[in-house]
Amino acid sequence: MEHPSETLSDLPPSAKLVYKVLEHNTSLNQQELAEETMLPKRTVRFALTRLKESGLVEERISFRDARQSVYSLTEDGKQVHAPPVEN
Repeated sequence: MEHPSETLSDLPPSAKLVYKVLEHNTSLNQQELAEETMLPKRTVRFALTRLKESGLVEERISFRDARQSVYSLTEDGKQVHAPPVEN
């Protein structure tokens, strides 16, 4: 299995941005991530899917609203130092 930092460097810029936002926030739902990153919801969904597949982000059911999921970094994700986001 690849080292998590190598995995992150292979991801698209949108996934790196979502990762950086989660690095600075304990957990956020998809709407909050879209607001923080100023990315379209569809792009945030794609980024979260890629991050989850890479084992860097985990999804849990929100305690405030069971219809929503909240996302946070996994233990592997917390060990990574994200490269700067490319424009």
